[in-house]
Amino acid sequence: MEQIGKIAAMTPISIALNRFGLGYRREDALPNDAKIWLKQQIAAYEPAPSALGGRSFGGADARSAVAETFAFRGRRDEAGTDRRAEIQQARLKNLRNSYIGEVALRARLALESDTPFMERLVHFWSNHFAVSVDKSQVPTLIGAYEFGAIRPHVAGHFRDLLKAASLHPAMLAYLDQFQSQGPDSPAAKARQQRGRPMRGLNENLGREILELHTLGVGGGYTQEDVKELARALTGWTMQGIPYADKARPQANGAAFFDWIHQPGTRRIMGRSYADEGERQALAILDDLAVHPSTARFIATKLARHFAGDTPPQPLVDRLADTFRETEGHLPSLYTVLVDAPECWVSQPVKFRQPWEWAIGMIRASGQAGQADRQFAIMMRALGQEVWQPGSPAGWDDREASWAAPNAILRRVEAAERFAEQTRLEDTRALAEAMFPGSLSESTMQTIRWAESNEMGFALLLVSPEMMRR
Repeated sequence: MEQIGKIAAMTPISIALNRFGLGYRREDALPNDAKIWLKQQIAAYEPAPSALGGRSFGGADARSAVAETFAFRGRRDEAGTDRRAEIQQARLKNLRNSYIGEVALRARLALESDTPFMERLVHFWSNHFAVSVDKSQVPTLIGAYEFGAIRPHVAGHFRDLLKAASLHPAMLAYLDQFQSQGPDSPAAKARQQRGRPMRGLNENLGREILELHTLGVGGGYTQEDVKELARALTGWTMQGIPYADKARPQANGAAFFDWIHQPGTRRIMGRSYADEGERQALAILDDLAVHPSTARFIATKLARHFAGDTPPQPLVDRLADTFRETEGHLPSLYTVLVDAPECWVSQPVKFRQPWEWAIGMIRASGQAGQADRQFAIMMRALGQEVWQPGSPAGWDDREASWAAPNAILRRVEAAERFAEQTRLEDTRALAEAMFPGSLSESTMQTIRWAESNEMGFALLLVSPEMMRR
């Protein structure tokens, strides 16, 4: 374990492959110019690559998934007592198989990508707008969410990504927004007249949009702003819910239902927004997307991801300035990162999370098929189950969350199993390609002295160069 703490200097090509990308892909030619290679990826990014197999991830798919969930509940509730457990068990099995398949697809996209820098950013933004399959409804929507809402917008403007993610059925389900009801809405008045209990206002989505998606903690909003945004968001629900056939369809399978919307003008961050149905919340999100606090918050997170756990302030400032000047044009921010000297220091600046470590391991092996059924199981063993971050804040991006001794031990065990399965015969040459000009003498000696190629590969996978980027 002591060797893991040693630091090796990194060349620009190694930095491009590992800090910006997802690691060397077996048999690929190494780039001649690191920065040009990364900038070409920004332009060449394909939101719907062939690995998706032509699958559709639009609103119709989300609507069908939601409708199936409610249909299942009806079948279960109508069944006799002796069959309910059986029906529930079958449902859980189907959900698990679907989840494993979607995780394998996500891994395939990363393993086969010719634009690994942009693929890393897909994962970054998916974590920024985190949802969890632990929550009811989300497992059937997770593919439509990342593949149909996140991927198409990572090379556009932040406002479009914000609206696509925050108002997607997966987010509406995860944060219980579809259950929120305006206290003065027609639906609330009707319930009151019938003597039924009030459903109430749910502030979850409003709070997370302000705290986690846009302004950030300390971004200038108040609790009243949270409530006002929650009121503006009432009416946003999901297509496929039984009552939603009376609602107006929105993008990606969402819907807007005036019946449960809180009427009135809303005032947020000093600005007023007229009651124009679904357009009220959309107008608020458009303004939040370009707010100076949002620029600072997003700049800090990007700088932390590419330049270290303590983001260099000059880099944060340049990113925030670019965000404001371009109104959140994301490719412009990515270009600032590529050009930033703070991202090209020779010492490693980040500890690899289990996801990127495992992806880098399989990319180097050239055996993408390893991810088809085993990847979800591997990620559970490594302590970072895909799309299960534990909170709306997503997975932490700091070393302290991933470098504990037991977490390292899990990687050692996973590396040993993987090396034995792959049985590579050229570990030394592969090591040079994975970290061109950046292998320490101690790592090279460790590989040379290994008892077998398999052991050499396993040791490479837990070397300091592989653990950090």
